Amino acid sequence: MSKFGFYTDKSDNSFESQLVGLEEQKRALLIELRTFIKSLGDNVIEETRPHRIAYAKSLNFRTFVDIQPKNNSLIISIKKGRTEPLTTCILNNPSELIPIKEQITEAYKTIR
Repeated sequence: MSKFGFYTDKSDNSFESQLVGLEEQKRALLIELRTFIKSLGDNVIEETRPHRIAYAKSLNFRTFVDIQPKNNSLIISIKKGRTEPLTTCILNNPSELIPIKEQITEAYKTIR
């Protein structure tokens, strides 16, 4: 409740709220992915939504990565452009991270 007595409709959509309930390995993968994505450039914007985390390159929110944390996996959707098809990957273990990072880097470079 605000100091004026009004309720806010904004729930706790923090990044940390997405970590709750994840297995330790998936939590570590999500944190590593977040660090990697944010390191791509100063213009990366993170928006945490109730069931996913979206990453964009500008304020008009051209999303290039969308991550849905699940208890036993991370579902990652990568968009390289308006006309490009969406690529969806399921990340279960650290060995799958390198090719996904490569796809994310390519999407970041090509999204406008």
